[in-house]
Amino acid sequence: MLPKNWTTITEFIIVGFPGLHPDYYGLVSAIFFIVYTTTVAGNTVFLVLFITSESLRKPMYIILASLAMSDMCFSTVALPKIIARYWFNAGATPFHACFFQMELIHYFGTLNSLIMMIMALDRYVAICYSLRYQTVMTNRITYILNATAWASALIAPTIATLHTQQLPYCGPKLIIQCYCDHISITNLACAENSKQMLVALCVALLVLLLPLAFIIYSYCHIIASVMRLSSSQSRWKSFATCSTQLCIIALFYVPRCAVYIASFLQIQISRDFRILLILLYSLVPPLINPFIYCLRTQEIRSIVSRWLSRQRAFRETSRINVITL
Repeated sequence: MLPKNWTTITEFIIVGFPGLHPDYYGLVSAIFFIVYTTTVAGNTVFLVLFITSESLRKPMYIILASLAMSDMCFSTVALPKIIARYWFNAGATPFHACFFQMELIHYFGTLNSLIMMIMALDRYVAICYSLRYQTVMTNRITYILNATAWASALIAPTIATLHTQQLPYCGPKLIIQCYCDHISITNLACAENSKQMLVALCVALLVLLLPLAFIIYSYCHIIASVMRLSSSQSRWKSFATCSTQLCIIALFYVPRCAVYIASFLQIQISRDFRILLILLYSLVPPLINPFIYCLRTQEIRSIVSRWLSRQRAFRETSRINVITL
């Protein structure tokens, strides 16, 4: 039942870390700002290389470009508001804007899960069916898979958002999180919210566990295929190709599943620690993805090296021309 004197709120207040002392607001906002600018810069560089280099128009790089765009969008949706909250004490978010942010936050989280599933499919075909890779994973099929992921990722967050918006909100309006997310908003409802929480949990686990199940299945087959290779050098090369993706996948899924399961089982954990876990799986992968793939991929390193060499040659030629004049 709703209280008789309830009123509808018009805004939410982003709190961030509830236990953080005000003396550290500037430091935390600076860290978030560095994470945001570095994420955008790193993924932008990768996208520029992908667009300008014909040699990168391959299935693996198409998937990575899709992941880079998703990571940039997620960081742009999630971080500016919490930076403003700690830097300028501007934590107020209009009511509908908060729900829109929640929709986008969960949309890009779902999208990343689907893209990682496509990435696992690419590695599965490349290692387990290497002779058929060129015919199975064509550029056209890869573009279709990524476009399907971008479109279908809208379904689950929209269902959760619509269910959450049906609830009345009359206060409190403090969101103990660094952005508007489903659990934080639903807990502020003035009415019984167990139905919405159950629907959101089922939807979240569906979009997480189905891709995760396929990823586990594909990597089990990948490991089995690699172990059957006769050459230790070939085994090491194959493991090196997949180890980076496995680390990113683990960082993305393990803390996320832990947060959802803890919420469902009503396990009491520190609010600051819960927020830290969410930031770990939300912000760290987009931050390190472009650097890991650029540093570990010989083709990208070669492109960057050639570009730097051309820039040095251009500067040297310009300097000689100036001296001549």
